[in-house]
Amino acid sequence: MIELFDTGAWLVGASEIVRDDAEAVAKLRRLGKDISREEARKGTISHGILAAHNRGDAENLRLAFDSLTSHDITYVGIIQTARASGMEKFPLPYVLTNCHNSLCAVGGTINQDDHVFAFSAAKKYGGVYVPPHLAVIHTYNREMMAGCGKMILGSDSHTRYGALGTMAVGEGGGELAKQLVGKTYDIARPQVVAVYLDGSPPRGVGPHDVALSLIAAVFKNGYVKNKVMEFVGNGIKNLPLEFRNGIDVMTTETTCWSSIWQTDSQVEEYLEARGRKGDYRELRPADIAYYDGLVRVDLSSIEPSIALPFHPSNVFSIGELQKNGRDILAKAEEEGLRALGVPGLNLNLGARYRSGAVYAEQALIVGCSGGTFDNIMAAVDILRGKSIGNGNFTLSVYPESQPTYLELVRNGAAAALMDAGVLMREAFCGPCFGAGDTPANGELSIRHATRNFPNREGSKPNEGQIASVALMDARSIAATALNGGRITAATEIDTAFGKYKFFFDRGIYDKRVYDGTGRPLPETELVFGPNIKDWPKMPALPENLLVRIVSYITDPVTTTDELIPSGETSSYRSNPLRLAEFTLSRKDPGYVKRAKELQHMEEERGGGAAGAELAAVIEKIKGIPGFAGLGLSGFGIGSAIYARKPGDGSAREQAASCQRVLGASANLALEYATKRYRSNLINWGILPFLVKDENAFKPGDFVFFPGIKKALAEKHASIRCHVIGGGADEIPVSLGELTDTERQILIDGCLINYYAAH
Repeated sequence: MIELFDTGAWLVGASEIVRDDAEAVAKLRRLGKDISREEARKGTISHGILAAHNRGDAENLRLAFDSLTSHDITYVGIIQTARASGMEKFPLPYVLTNCHNSLCAVGGTINQDDHVFAFSAAKKYGGVYVPPHLAVIHTYNREMMAGCGKMILGSDSHTRYGALGTMAVGEGGGELAKQLVGKTYDIARPQVVAVYLDGSPPRGVGPHDVALSLIAAVFKNGYVKNKVMEFVGNGIKNLPLEFRNGIDVMTTETTCWSSIWQTDSQVEEYLEARGRKGDYRELRPADIAYYDGLVRVDLSSIEPSIALPFHPSNVFSIGELQKNGRDILAKAEEEGLRALGVPGLNLNLGARYRSGAVYAEQALIVGCSGGTFDNIMAAVDILRGKSIGNGNFTLSVYPESQPTYLELVRNGAAAALMDAGVLMREAFCGPCFGAGDTPANGELSIRHATRNFPNREGSKPNEGQIASVALMDARSIAATALNGGRITAATEIDTAFGKYKFFFDRGIYDKRVYDGTGRPLPETELVFGPNIKDWPKMPALPENLLVRIVSYITDPVTTTDELIPSGETSSYRSNPLRLAEFTLSRKDPGYVKRAKELQHMEEERGGGAAGAELAAVIEKIKGIPGFAGLGLSGFGIGSAIYARKPGDGSAREQAASCQRVLGASANLALEYATKRYRSNLINWGILPFLVKDENAFKPGDFVFFPGIKKALAEKHASIRCHVIGGGADEIPVSLGELTDTERQILIDGCLINYYAAH
């Protein structure tokens, strides 16, 4: 059972919940507690950590982080941005991992070229370089960087180390670049929602079951959107630490901003085993703490669950799927095809139901969510001495790090899995974003991984191919493997789950990881491969702006995967111009051509020429009071996309930068799915407009923003906007809350321009 409070809540003695209703004050007085909400807000764990890292005031936070982390899809662009912005050394620990683009046969030499670049940057600027296959990004940071009361900023959306007492935030690269040039991360004080855990999970229920149940409860209603999830309650002590990590990393899929957990002796033991006992301290709420909301979770009621395509919130209990599989799959297929929007595509989910059950063809236990020691050992308990068979069904296990893999070898677990027919792989994030293990067309893959968005498994629906991913816990995946791919809950298997001690061998990292923190070698030359390119120059915001809506998306939510596909495109992340060719390629294949046409129109305007179409638009603009004399030098031209709710999913800044490289000036939306996507737009000089009526304009319309630069500088709450259709109808739009720095970044045209000018 998961209950969402429709009010705030007081937590007394870290255990007693008082709903913030009409009787709350009386209840608190009976308990001898007489304190204001605002004072009690200071009693949360979150408040203490944020206050310790804040360089601003209590309402407008300016945060300085303890360390940064990036992987090999993002670090080149970040370092290039910081270099262009004046960075001379890394002013804080910066971990560069190589767990995404480590398939170095893809695209020729360019992936390994990025790794060599990162190694040279770690030496030159004083960073930490983790070689390919050694650890996935979040495992290394859990093991070597997280600590109680710390804050870590990462350029991956699943940057979450809350179970270790660290408030971690996943953001686009621009926010890391700011830290690298000594600036702060600016945000209005976030609300804090308590997640109160009680009871113990039943045998066979794992962290993914709890996480998926939480996501299902809070994603669609936005209960924790852009807030901090603070895990408290008596049930925490009943969860092993890796179980907590498995829940915590999936909080990203709730759209929360960050997460934090109360800590205990299990956290202390984890850090001590890794030679970092000094990074432990107990974190718990004050005797009385006030939360802006509360999620109460009865762990004993959680069932083995499955998230069907195409979102982690599309959750059913496995029991429900077994009972109503045909109907549930039919609905999932209908919704999936509508979201994909590719005519004639056959999702083939219905064919997964046969002989009264639902079947999958492939299974993976992988990465920061699935590939932990405890998850893999639970799978071993189920599969030891048995076989997954020689049919079409396959199971691969990716341990999260070489230390984890080594322990699995030493204790015999790796041999037991291989003896059962399981493939053992290296530490790699590829299956989480579509680089590796792509199923055959029409197949279903079940994964203890982070996401199951469309095409995230690597298929290309615009070429008539599509596969699907469902998310499940490692325990139920192992149970399914025993039954030849028939979806099976681990609670149906009569297995005694053991408790296994993990002996961490730090020597693996000491021998291979380069740690130059605080010891930059400025004489080191950066090593550039032929695919590593500088960012192209971006124009500043003109006084008046004309945009054309070159893509119009009416899906309920648009993911960053749809804005810039993952998978094989990741090889080009160090080449802005080449990567931009993939923008919206799977959602709106005509986008790039239309955006380039606008770029050409702007080039002609800058050269003093206007084609017939632009000349006709200018004539209509001249009908707006004050613009009768408008000439070609009086405005700038850019492209724009409209989407109802863009930006769910990955933190990758390329979802915004690729638009900008193609000449984008604006996004128009009813709302933005995440803060990080909106921040990416701002850092790349793309105006994040909010509109109230999507029917006020249509695809292909020109939209004119008179005096936009002045309106931005003067902090106008409402922005003038004219849709140049039959006439020049004015509609209201806004830009939402912006800091003074964000306003100036937009005026200057992007973060790089801002640092060059100030």
